[in-house]
This record gives sequence, structure tokens and C-alpha cells, in this order.
Amino acid sequence: MSRALARPITYLITAGETSSATRPESEEFGRLLALVRAAAAARVTLVQLREKSLTGRVLFELASAAAHAARGSGTRVLVNDRADVARAARCDGVHLTTNSLEASEVRRAFGEDFLIGVSAHTIDEARAARAGGADFAVFGPVFDTPSKRAYGPPVGLEALTKAALDLSPFPLVALGGVGEDEVEKVLQAGAAGVAGIRLFANGQNLARIVHHIGRVR
Repeated sequence: MSRALARPITYLITAGETSSATRPESEEFGRLLALVRAAAAARVTLVQLREKSLTGRVLFELASAAAHAARGSGTRVLVNDRADVARAARCDGVHLTTNSLEASEVRRAFGEDFLIGVSAHTIDEARAARAGGADFAVFGPVFDTPSKRAYGPPVGLEALTKAALDLSPFPLVALGGVGEDEVEKVLQAGAAGVAGIRLFANGQNLARIVHHIGRVR
């Protein structure tokens, strides 16, 4: 499958509600797989398994099951930080954080068929992602959101517009406080798509959300 991503990109990020005690038979494990299946049915572009508290073994089990659930659809499954687990589980790629390996190192190690996303909070970080061979960067937080306050104040639409123009055609996906009412604002600012946890959290609502984002473009 080509690494090119059709716009607008819709990027579902899981909420990280699992723990080191989670097992494949756990209720939360099942809920995550149900969400992945719903994302594939709704044609969500990307799903990131952002479950940082899982043991390596259970993360592999989750990633393998998620990759299987999405296989044959247009939905790509990425694993947060753990490129090794993503490859072993036959996922499509990895999402790198500011504390992960550099994109260039991951590209060298895992090849040209491996999809790489990177978190960027500044235009310089986004430039570095592009230079390192990443396929896209998630840029934000654009608006205020409790889960991203640790990264400082929101960057705002002006910074998103500047970064999107500067890096074009490299895709920047807007993250942080982007609800349905903000989708049009970030896409008009130049974002290639929208990422979020809460926006995509309801599996029964995913098809409508994807349709709404597609209509804005």
C-alpha cells in the first residue's frame, strides 16, 4: 500500500485507558478492538494505538489484533513510539513522540514501506520530521485542551497557517481541542487533516464525523 495519505486525513488516537494489568481478555482490550473495527468500517484514515501502560506482550497482542481488524480496509494502524512492535505485529507504521527515536533512524531501520508520523509542537520540529523522512506530522495543540496543557499554551491558528504554508506539501495534521466546530477552521488554515481522541471516541458516531470532515473540504 502506498504511503501517500488522501486528504482530509482523519486520525483517531486511542485514549490510553489500558494499564499494565490489562490482558487480551480484559474489557478495555475488547473496547479498543471494537473501536478499530468501527474506524475501519467508517473509513478513518489512521488509527494510533496510544496505549503506553501496556506490557510489551499485550501491546503486541493488541497491535496484531488491530492490524488484522483493519486489514483489507483503507484504515492504517500505527503504534505509538514502538516501531519494533508495529513491525512485528504487521501494523502499517509508527507514531513518534518528541522522546522517540528520530524519524530518520526509524526510516533507515524499517524501510520505505513503513508509515511514520511524528508529533510536532513547533515549526522547527515539523521541519525536522519532514527532513527525517516522516510521512506527516501532527501539529499542535492548536486550541486549548486539558490533555495537552503539559506541552505549554496552544499554538493557535496563525502558527498552524504559517507552518502549513512553509512545509507544503508535507502534511500537517491538526491536534488539540479540535471538535466538530473547529474542523473547518483548521482545514482552512492549511491542515491536511484532523487528529484527536475525543472527536473520534464514539465508534457509533465515526461514520458521521468522517463524512462531516470530508464535506468541509
